[in-house]
Amino acid sequence: MNVIWAPWRMEYIVSGKEKGCIFCVRAAEKNDRENLLLYRGRNVFVMMNKYPYNNGHLMVVPYAHKSSLSGLDDETKLELMTTVTRGIECLGIFRPEGFNVGINIGSIAGAGIEEHVHIHIVPRWGGDTNFMAVTGETRVIPEHILATYDKLYPVFNVD
Repeated sequence: MNVIWAPWRMEYIVSGKEKGCIFCVRAAEKNDRENLLLYRGRNVFVMMNKYPYNNGHLMVVPYAHKSSLSGLDDETKLELMTTVTRGIECLGIFRPEGFNVGINIGSIAGAGIEEHVHIHIVPRWGGDTNFMAVTGETRVIPEHILATYDKLYPVFNVD
């Protein structure tokens, strides 16, 4: 039998829900690497998902604490989509074969943080959904999250 170790998952399993909005709290703090913030724009920021579906799973988040897109002004919506496009381009360093890009609005739609709208960008590769995810409800992420952060940060922050 093969054993796959993923000890960082235990933090997620046993941790309680944080007080306040994680996006608002993390954006207000200045320790971007620790908080996995890759990029700060005028109206939105890019944050890595601490518990990713796949290596490089990103979230594009408006600073405005709104539960749906309709609560955002047009400038923010434009920057949101422009930053999603930039995120997809930056993730190209990992040579994904495709992407899932999505917004879950409301808990019934799968929103884990329903009070603050955000867009997920998940890079995909052939075979990334295999027996581990299907039968074991386990995903194997091949790289430590901070190693991924260190690769993506300079790509996002080049102008």
